[in-house]
Amino acid sequence: MKRPVIVADDRIPFLPGALEKYCDITYLAGAKIDSTAVRNADALIIRTRTKCTPELLENSAVKLITTATIGFDHIDVDYVEKKGITWFNAPGCNASSVRQYIASSLLSLAARHGFELAGKTLGVVGVGHVGKLVAELGEKWGMRVLRNDPPRAAAEGPDGFSTLAETVKEADFLTFHVPLDDSTCGMADAELFSAMKPTAFLLNASRGEVVQGDALKAALRRRKIAGAVLDVWENEPEIDRELLDLVDYGTPHIAGYSTDGKANGTTACVRNTARFFGIPELENWRPATLPDAPEITENTALSGETARKFVLDQYYDIAEDDRALRNAPETFEALRGGYRIRREAPPERMFDR
Repeated sequence: MKRPVIVADDRIPFLPGALEKYCDITYLAGAKIDSTAVRNADALIIRTRTKCTPELLENSAVKLITTATIGFDHIDVDYVEKKGITWFNAPGCNASSVRQYIASSLLSLAARHGFELAGKTLGVVGVGHVGKLVAELGEKWGMRVLRNDPPRAAAEGPDGFSTLAETVKEADFLTFHVPLDDSTCGMADAELFSAMKPTAFLLNASRGEVVQGDALKAALRRRKIAGAVLDVWENEPEIDRELLDLVDYGTPHIAGYSTDGKANGTTACVRNTARFFGIPELENWRPATLPDAPEITENTALSGETARKFVLDQYYDIAEDDRALRNAPETFEALRGGYRIRREAPPERMFDR
């Protein structure tokens, strides 16, 4: 049987060495995977930087696309399916990583602005793999949680869900965890910001185009809202420097970049490839080892949210990534590609304290 020919993004961790025994694999920078590179490839293993469009795939031999990401708006699904190309994303792979990012965002905002999270209202827009975990986090921390997810509300009934208008009006923190599509592109606009509390904060760790950057800049400058946290941006990697100056915390699209989340995404890609090409030895593959988690110290003099932040900062502190981006915003892509090892805090350390 002919060995599958694969082109893979060279920034997918744990992938080198996993498939070479069974496949011929070439590694390239994601943005440099072009029509010439994929012409004779049977499969692509990618991240969001590779746009799977007709321009890339027409006249290629590609039969399989598997992306190490939750999102798949970089894949032209209609075209791919019409061409008979099988595709997979990795749903939920980095949900816990994004939850940890939001946890650090909330605790850091509370510490910076001098308030407690308990009793505040958390509005979660999009309650899928990520949003569900974020909502549970808020409830564990004593927050009132509003869940907005029209597709789920239509399928499951309205109980337990709020309209977007209700969520926007009542939230002290409004956090977006939606896919990018026609219904979500630009949904955070001037009208939405005007409906928010002037004391409220916006957080976006979904896709940059969900938030209209110019409208957010105006809202922050005119103090229509109290602040914002952005991990994703319009026109990445050429981000709006003025908007970066205005937000409380800005990071280079790394909310889902925990080492654990990356391992999950790579695992999905290898298993999808193995099952598609009939490689039973790899159908249950997983990276053999992950880097050690940090040694955690306790401070018994602290209590409540201060103690929670002290522990969580040792796993992940959003301020570190914020400083790196502000110091050199032109290195946005390099900050992502060379991102540090970051382990996830066990749930009991995040919730039960």
